[in-house]
Amino acid sequence: MHLFDRDTDFETIDDHILRGRLTGEWSINGNPNGGYLMAILLAAMLKHSDKKHAAIVTANFLSRTTLSDAEIHVEKISQGAHFNRLQSRLIQEGRERVRAWGTFSSEGICYGDKRYEAEPPHVAPLDQCFPIPAFGSYTLFNNMDVRLDPECAGWFQGRLSPLSVHKGWIRFKEDRPCDALGLMLMADAFPPPVLSSHGMVAWVPTIEFSVNVRAIPRSAWLKAQFRSRFITCGLVEEDGEIWDESGELVLISRQIAQFRQNQ
Repeated sequence: MHLFDRDTDFETIDDHILRGRLTGEWSINGNPNGGYLMAILLAAMLKHSDKKHAAIVTANFLSRTTLSDAEIHVEKISQGAHFNRLQSRLIQEGRERVRAWGTFSSEGICYGDKRYEAEPPHVAPLDQCFPIPAFGSYTLFNNMDVRLDPECAGWFQGRLSPLSVHKGWIRFKEDRPCDALGLMLMADAFPPPVLSSHGMVAWVPTIEFSVNVRAIPRSAWLKAQFRSRFITCGLVEEDGEIWDESGELVLISRQIAQFRQNQ
């Protein structure tokens, strides 16, 4: 079993409760990565849905999670001909930490025309991109191969960009086919794009995160771009898109986070 599958598979206790542990293998500065938490919540909902395509997953992050035991409480909200909707809640020490909602459809069903009014982002070849190193309590990068385009990697050396954009390549370091659970993680594995324009900042914690899965990738390496355009009222948005190497759009995302610059 791949490490990611082990760390997202919680044990079923009864009809609506699962129990497991948040591990330290997918952390950012010692905190469980938000995409990792969404993957756990999604995995729990998939166990309770007869429709298995995770079309939309949205999470509200209510308080900080810790690397310790947790319960997932799952509730079915509605069940229809085309979509199931479920809710899952991550509980630690009796307190709700994250709540997620999932919209599920049948696998292999795609309605309507296919039309792209945008192309995949232009990203430099892999051998020209900057691999984010694994260090200290940033354990996510022990397991994910994330490579930034040189255009947006200057902030590592104090060269800031006029735009808040991160783009590059991503895959699991240990071979694993990318499914909806993996896409949850990949949607949150790049550093916040405001770092490219502001350098290291004090605080960019996620408040709300929505991921829309459009297709399952057909390549191991995926091409991604994340952009922030507005910082107001202590909040910043992050819009993301991930494509596979065949030019298929596999994911779009929108994240709202707090923003606090270093004093």
